[in-house]
Amino acid sequence: MLFVNPCDFLCKVNNFRRARFWLHSCAFRPCSCALRRRNASIGRLYLFLSDMKNRTWVELSRENTLHNVQTLRGLVGDGRIICSAVKANAYGHGVKEMAPLILEGGADWLGVDSLAEALEIRANGVDAPVYIMGYIELDELETAVKEGFHFVVYNRETFDRLKEITERLGIPALTHLKLETGTNRQGVSDADLPQIIRNYRENVQMKLVGVSTHFANIEDTTDPSYAAGQQEEFNRMISVLKKGGLEPEYKHCANSAATILFPQTYYNFIRPGIANYGLWPSKETLLSARQMDRVVELKPVLSWKTKVAEVKDVPSGRTISYGCTYKTMRDSKIALILVGYCNGFSRELSSRGHFVLIGGRRAPILGRVMMNMTIVDVTDIPGVKPEDEVVLIGRQGDERISAEDVATAQGTINYEVTTQINPMIERRVV
Repeated sequence: MLFVNPCDFLCKVNNFRRARFWLHSCAFRPCSCALRRRNASIGRLYLFLSDMKNRTWVELSRENTLHNVQTLRGLVGDGRIICSAVKANAYGHGVKEMAPLILEGGADWLGVDSLAEALEIRANGVDAPVYIMGYIELDELETAVKEGFHFVVYNRETFDRLKEITERLGIPALTHLKLETGTNRQGVSDADLPQIIRNYRENVQMKLVGVSTHFANIEDTTDPSYAAGQQEEFNRMISVLKKGGLEPEYKHCANSAATILFPQTYYNFIRPGIANYGLWPSKETLLSARQMDRVVELKPVLSWKTKVAEVKDVPSGRTISYGCTYKTMRDSKIALILVGYCNGFSRELSSRGHFVLIGGRRAPILGRVMMNMTIVDVTDIPGVKPEDEVVLIGRQGDERISAEDVATAQGTINYEVTTQINPMIERRVV
């Protein structure tokens, strides 16, 4: 008999179909007060998942995914590894759905942030090489080694633990050394290199498969000089490693912006992220591409939709939603839509002049975005009725709302808009 802690369940299960399987595997037989309470919690969770599946959903374009990855392949050629980043639930798109599509499009490896994300990819039946780009806790390193994952290294404690693990197990650790060149995040400094070289030379099971760095300011500017200085430092540090007898198979530093703009950053391995999903890293990257005559077309993969729940008339002079922050200036018709900040539809969109699409027309948001619902103005949209489709991101008729439009309204970036979409919402490949 299987019992599930609902809190653990919410953290670990991000797909409705998988959730339904787990919940049907659980016991609902009321044998005791404690069991009844637990079963009631699981039952409420099941209802929550069912409601979320039916009320709001994400659609993922297979065609656009393949186009984007093939566009990246066209830029870098066939002789280089494309390691597509699918961290943070594939930038909010859904890693279970997106990982196979990205590989189908021509990517070679998948990049994730954590061991948990790497294990999830394996659990979903994907056997492509996986590179863990974020921190692996010391107690998780043995699992990473046993599973054959590639992973970043950059601190003494990790090296010390890996020495003990690899010597005991007699199997290699597939490491990628991160070099600090100016982002001042992950990475070893120039002063660390002599000890790093000794660490590798003293442990034959510590494999230096790759060496990498990460640009601090290549996508938020049209001036590439800082990034050029980082790449110069990267090359210099690689030379130091080579003089110490270390020659990694892979060298990599190219993110999406670098892949689009600067072929000199490719080496033999690139790590594109947001471009896989048809989103530009920034308006500066788009502007630079046009100025440099880099012909690149990216097609957004994600659409986000919900439904109308109610339509009602509200007289002029009445307030709308919590806090009475909006007052109708005319006799109005409003629609209640089934999305709120619990779904990732940000409260920052409240009273900002932002809108959704209903019937192919713009419906402005009125008052505050609530936890599970939002109110919009449909006075000028005829025929709106309950269960009509509502587009939050995507196209409807001749109108379109982009992730960038939402980001502008929220005062943030497109990365945050998509990654904040609740992972419990169903993703549908179309």
